[in-house]
Amino acid sequence: MTADSPDITRFVDPASRLDPYPLLARFRAASPYVVSDGLLVAGRHADCSAVLRDPRMSSERYRSRLSPGVKGPRTRNFLDLDPPDHTRLRRLVVKAFTPRVVAKLEPRIRELTEGLFQEAARRDRFEIVSELAYPLPLRVICELLGVPFEDRDLFEDWSGKLSETLEPPFPGLVAPRASTDAVRARAEFITYFRELIAERRRSPRDDLVSHLVQAEESGDRLSETETLATCVLLINAGHETTVNLISNGVLALLNHPDQLKLLRENPALAPAAVEEVLRYDAPVQMTSRVARGDGHIGSLPVRDGDTVVLMLGAANRDPEVFDEPDTFDVTRPQGAKHLSFSAGPHFCVGAGLARLEARIAFELFVTRVAAPSLAEDGLMYKPNLTLRGPDRLTVLFDDIQAPS
Repeated sequence: MTADSPDITRFVDPASRLDPYPLLARFRAASPYVVSDGLLVAGRHADCSAVLRDPRMSSERYRSRLSPGVKGPRTRNFLDLDPPDHTRLRRLVVKAFTPRVVAKLEPRIRELTEGLFQEAARRDRFEIVSELAYPLPLRVICELLGVPFEDRDLFEDWSGKLSETLEPPFPGLVAPRASTDAVRARAEFITYFRELIAERRRSPRDDLVSHLVQAEESGDRLSETETLATCVLLINAGHETTVNLISNGVLALLNHPDQLKLLRENPALAPAAVEEVLRYDAPVQMTSRVARGDGHIGSLPVRDGDTVVLMLGAANRDPEVFDEPDTFDVTRPQGAKHLSFSAGPHFCVGAGLARLEARIAFELFVTRVAAPSLAEDGLMYKPNLTLRGPDRLTVLFDDIQAPS
């Protein structure tokens, strides 16, 4: 790290949670650079985009020189695998998230969202996270997988503990207890899905768990370990990031009433609004890759086994790519692409579903909720850096209109 590089430990300061973007701008301007031996940071859009698409940059974190313990893959979760294993496992899942399949889900998603708004109409305030952003995507992914929604409290607890371990390897960031809690949560997730998978083997249904159990692509079935890891990934990733997308979007609209008014007057802007929220306040702020062999990021040398932390939140506000990047604009032209769903072979398999859920949520929020405003002390952020979003977002309103 050079003398003029920002202090990476500033990310640990809770004061940066509310608005990390001035700090991210400093990291972007200084990047790419070496934080410490084996740990690099990239925040420019061009560098992040290139690393995400580079087959020499591995998603298998165990390859890192910073990874403790025994070397070797510890998961068959395809998010943490490289081709050809990643390709094989992803192919078995992607069929459930094609544009045609996702489009057929719109009536059900709209029905669920309408129901949540009508429940909120009976109260005097709308807690967006727990009463909209969390139950909507979790209910949808539970129905897709064939998992009882009644077990949602278990999933919330386990997912929260696993999310803590997604933090980048910055000094002082991840509490020592996080790894222990995550190991326990993962074991409980595995036990839960092992029982559900055994049930689906006996009595298959028209759901994704049954599909995974029966899956066969080019004669290559999923192993039990791969099936379990895929189920855990889908229910965790299938709602955690969308919770933040919906919450971040509602907050951005509250903070920019001119944009809320634009969207209310022209709901057809909702898809563009989703993309702008993804760019402006990314639900996934960071990810990482591990170098397979020596190389360069720009002019910065990279050694085999180095971990590269990609600051997606910084890249999405790169002024070399986006005009007035710190401005929230639901009419922004979509020619320049954000990196919130990653890029390359690991582009988010559920991106279409997340976009649909957020679009419907935003449409109903701006058209049904009269005079929304943020309650005093109504905003509290989660402590996470990688997954950014409110833990509490309480909205006051005059009325929530019923569907016409």
